[in-house]
Amino acid sequence: MNKEELKGLLPHREPMLLLDEAEVVDGEAHGRVTITGDEFFVQGHYPGNPIVPGVIQCEMLAQNCCVLLADDLAAQGATPLYTGLDKVRFKRPVRPGDTVELTCRITRSRGPFRFASGEARVDGELCCKAEMSFALMPASKA
Repeated sequence: MNKEELKGLLPHREPMLLLDEAEVVDGEAHGRVTITGDEFFVQGHYPGNPIVPGVIQCEMLAQNCCVLLADDLAAQGATPLYTGLDKVRFKRPVRPGDTVELTCRITRSRGPFRFASGEARVDGELCCKAEMSFALMPASKA
């Protein structure tokens, strides 16, 4: 899926739509984001030494997870809301010029909740990993 196709799935829009592209392969979502340096989140983080904030890396993972939830979202007319973020680790800074490769998988489901794990890598090197949870909420209540 390219960015325009992602807009048909995700509720996010610029400047918070972070994925450039994504696809599902063998039950995993594989997404990609190229950091140009023009993004709002690197403008002041940090001047002269820009790095992508960790919370933005986690949001990239969350949006990538939502690609896996496409069937759930469509079937339920739902909006995914972050409900948890656990065991987050940052291993390498992400900087302008980097292309972040995201891999996420759903680990379990319980009622309206979905649990997932994800990793972000640049040039094969781990940048961020996390366990996440989401609630699939009716769009009218989100």
